Amino acid sequence: MTRPLPDELLERLVRTFSAAREPERAVQAAAYMRDQFPFLGFTAATQRALARTVVDGLPAPSEDELRTVALACWDLPEREYQYFACDWLRKHVAVPGPDFLATARTLITTRPWWDTVDALATRFVGGLVARHRRLTAEMDAWVADDDLWLVRTAILHQLHYGPATDTERLFGYCTRQAGHRDFFVRKAIGWALRHYARTDPDAVRDYLSRHRDLLSPLSLREARKHL
Repeated sequence: MTRPLPDELLERLVRTFSAAREPERAVQAAAYMRDQFPFLGFTAATQRALARTVVDGLPAPSEDELRTVALACWDLPEREYQYFACDWLRKHVAVPGPDFLATARTLITTRPWWDTVDALATRFVGGLVARHRRLTAEMDAWVADDDLWLVRTAILHQLHYGPATDTERLFGYCTRQAGHRDFFVRKAIGWALRHYARTDPDAVRDYLSRHRDLLSPLSLREARKHL
C-alpha cells in the first residue's frame, strides 16, 4: 500500500458506506435519535459486515493514524461513521499511549449522545485507563466536570473491569454525583452499580442500603434490577 493508511481507509469507508445507504431506515434511525444526526440507515449487522470489508488487508494503525481516522469520522455527517470510529478504536485500544485520552475527550464532547459516549466510555476509555493507570487521576477530574458526558464516562469507564474494579472509586463517583440533575448521569450511576453487582452483589446491596436517601429513584431502580 503506497497511500497513507488514513487516506486509504477513509476513501474505502466513504465509498463502501455511501453505497449501502438505505433512505427509509435512515429516517427512522434519525427519529430514534431525536433527529440530532443524519444517518445512512443500514442495520448494525450490515455495518459490521461493511466495516470488515473496509479494513480488509490494511495494516494495524499507529497512534497518529488512529487519531486521524477517528477525528475524520467525527467530521463526516452521518452517524454510522462515528460508530465505525468507536469500533475501530476499541479494536486497537492496545495501540495508543496515555496522551490519547485528550483525543477521546474531544470525541466524547463533540456531537455527544449516549450512543457514541457509552461505546467510548465502556470499551475504549476503560481500556485506556486500565493500561495506563495514571489516567485514573483524569477520571477523578472528569467525574467533577461540568460536562455531563465526561461525568457519565468517568462513572462508566470501569463497567467491564469485574473483579479488578476499584470499588472505592466506583462508589465514590456514584456518591459524588448522586444528586446530579441530568437523566443520563443518574442512569449511569444505576447502570454502573447494577453491572458491578454481577461481581459483588453484597457490596452493592450494602452501598444502596447506606445511600438510599442520597441516590435518585432512577439510580436505585436501575441498580436493584437483578439484586
